[in-house]
Amino acid sequence: MSEKLANPAPLGLMGFGMTTILLNIHNAGFYPISAMILAMGLCYGGLAQIVAGIMEFRRGNTFGVTAFLSYGLFWLSLVLLIVLPKTGLADPTPEGYMGWYLLMWGVFTLFMLVGTVNYPRVKQFVFASLTVLFFLLAARDFTGSKLIGMIAGFEGIVCGASAIYLAMATVLNEQYGRTVWPVGAR
Repeated sequence: MSEKLANPAPLGLMGFGMTTILLNIHNAGFYPISAMILAMGLCYGGLAQIVAGIMEFRRGNTFGVTAFLSYGLFWLSLVLLIVLPKTGLADPTPEGYMGWYLLMWGVFTLFMLVGTVNYPRVKQFVFASLTVLFFLLAARDFTGSKLIGMIAGFEGIVCGASAIYLAMATVLNEQYGRTVWPVGAR
């Protein structure tokens, strides 16, 4: 008897997409960082992607495991980098150090982008725009440029929106058994 497993990718993509949009509305300069962003980073950006990554393991999807577990843990580490200094448990991370942190995530994402060559165009766009986002955020922290930070914020909103689109296209296309929202050729 064959067991049909649900596709966990929409859960992980929604967690990533919604959290990315909310953080980047902050990065674009619309509002200060708040408990709302931190809670989304812990729960939906972090925990939901970790759950999706574990589910991808069961499906035998190495790319999905690597992406969702890595970015879920990114969100948890980012929240800790913000919260630990506020609790007195650690010193704040200097901007230059954060630049290296974000640069390393950009390099990781660039390699993941290479792995999307046989995936639909929308997934390629998600990873391409995320690569650009990490490199822009690193540049912001290396230079202290508010303009680069604002540009990164708007670019991050686009990146998050593309992940939400892919999540909903996956759900709706599967639900209706046909292409409702196109995701591009493979």
